[in-house]
Amino acid sequence: MAFAWVHAAAHILGTAGITATAARRQLGGLLGAMTQRRPAVGKLAGAVDHFVKVSRSYWPGLFACYRVPGLPRTNNALEQSFGSYRYHERRVSGKKVASPALVLRGSARIVAAIATRQRPERERDLAAADRVAWQAKRAELAERRQRRIERRRFRQDPHAYLRDLEDQLNQPALPA
Repeated sequence: MAFAWVHAAAHILGTAGITATAARRQLGGLLGAMTQRRPAVGKLAGAVDHFVKVSRSYWPGLFACYRVPGLPRTNNALEQSFGSYRYHERRVSGKKVASPALVLRGSARIVAAIATRQRPERERDLAAADRVAWQAKRAELAERRQRRIERRRFRQDPHAYLRDLEDQLNQPALPA
């Protein structure tokens, strides 16, 4: 009976074309039935309690995928996208680990890679891009890169790095 309940919950959440309201109502009814009839499952009563408790804790965000078209219902599709990106990056670079550039430029690279797979870019799409937003993103990435370079310089020779900072601070404001 407990396994049938879990399968019923999976069926409710996996039904294509179901609305958020219908999914909420059906799953709520199932969880209520599970709570009322939990003594009938014997040793699995604790597992049923856990299932109901976890379902209730996720309740506020559980049905967002039904309200937003195209949003994956599970993390599996998202995980597969990130895994595919890591695989292709390792394949191209020949390295076994992810590139440090993924941390620096990952927010731009991953979005571009996923968007390109879904719909290859066209010239008119690139021409219609928001130049100001693009320049802001480039500036943010350049700033991250500069901070990373400075951290590396500090780790290599802290005294020289601090001496350079003091020299910059002690420079006159106006040229003489």
